[in-house]
Amino acid sequence: MRRVYMIAFSLLSIVAASCGRNGAGGELVGVKNKKVSTSQVPYGMVYVPAGTFVMGQTDQDITFSQIAQNKQVTVQAFYMDETEITNSEYRQFVNWVRDSIAITDYLQDPQLFVQTGNQASGSGGQRYIDWAKVGDGSIIWSNKRSPANANKLQGMYYQGEDRIFDQNEIDVRLLKYNFAFVNLQDAANHRADRTKRRSDFIFRDTVAVYPDTLAWLADFAYAQNDPLTEGYFTHPSYANYPVVGVTWRQARAFTVWRTRLYQNSKQAERSPRLPYGLPSEAEFEYAARGGRIGTDYPWGGPYIRNAKGCLMANFKPGRGNYNDDGGATTVNVKSYFPNDFGLYNMAGNVAEWTSSAYDESASTFVHDMNPVFSYEAKTGDPETMKRKVVRGGSWKDIGYFLQNSTRTYEYQDTSKSYIGFRCVTRYPGRDIRDKSTF
Repeated sequence: MRRVYMIAFSLLSIVAASCGRNGAGGELVGVKNKKVSTSQVPYGMVYVPAGTFVMGQTDQDITFSQIAQNKQVTVQAFYMDETEITNSEYRQFVNWVRDSIAITDYLQDPQLFVQTGNQASGSGGQRYIDWAKVGDGSIIWSNKRSPANANKLQGMYYQGEDRIFDQNEIDVRLLKYNFAFVNLQDAANHRADRTKRRSDFIFRDTVAVYPDTLAWLADFAYAQNDPLTEGYFTHPSYANYPVVGVTWRQARAFTVWRTRLYQNSKQAERSPRLPYGLPSEAEFEYAARGGRIGTDYPWGGPYIRNAKGCLMANFKPGRGNYNDDGGATTVNVKSYFPNDFGLYNMAGNVAEWTSSAYDESASTFVHDMNPVFSYEAKTGDPETMKRKVVRGGSWKDIGYFLQNSTRTYEYQDTSKSYIGFRCVTRYPGRDIRDKSTF
């Protein structure tokens, strides 16, 4: 009789365990997630491990500005583009905006859309551009492949007296990118205010995406930079050179587009990522140092030449011997040696936008864990609130601006022929180098 009871109890245990596993037994079993990869390094990026470093001046403050005072800070792991964003990569953004405007506002060809739901049955649904069918855009812009599109697209070209030799040239003023995101810092500041709605914290913006090619002439008086104005962004020879003439707002718009580009891909299901963004100035300085302690430059220092006498970056040597480092202006983004993290041109070539707002005393009040001072400047704000930190120095700067700790600024709506950018995406989870157990 005892044996019968034991068998019955065992069966009851199995049934209870099965029900509990399926959530029907009242036990907390968690959510069953798909197996995904979070350690796959994004294409074109390098992994920057978490770490602590002394942020700020490592050499004498020759300007006596006292705006880079020392502070020990910690940053979490992230991925960073190994090079500056190139003309080719930025053109992908511009072409995407161009093609999406052409399809939605001018062609309106149903064959280029994907329909979700069933509008006829009243179940709603939305239309999305079928980018797989659009491909490289030749189906839109090639008169041979689709001659019917030619007349429909006339509105995207310069009109009347703006035309030269009656050529069809895209009116770049039409290339605007609309986007929105939640301002999390603003939401956190007002989290106790129950009268606020989510829409109160949604930031919306429309940005003209085409770079300012005239910056090559506007930045330098009495300099014959016409060839760079005419060909730097579009000529194939400059495809792998850093994009310039982009404002901070354009760079930020690029990061939003890049985030959505990945999120809408099939790869995102297997290997999800956190949103792309511009690096904070703490992240930029930490990445530039490459894990080295107390050094002046990304390659170590304190010298800008190596043991063979070769210059280590693209800048303004001496009193203006621009060619001495191998490039009169910008150079290919994979020129010179990368630093110990595998990052190219963290000093020189082009200075780079960061996500940080500029304040002379920021080092005294930012936190020591993932420090950043950010401010979403409004149209009516004073100009001092529209300053964004620029790091790294450029091809036209002297060696001082190439130092890891040197910080300067430019206004968020300003474009320069010597400022570009690169993106980061934060590592989702604990530092993959950390093998400790708890």
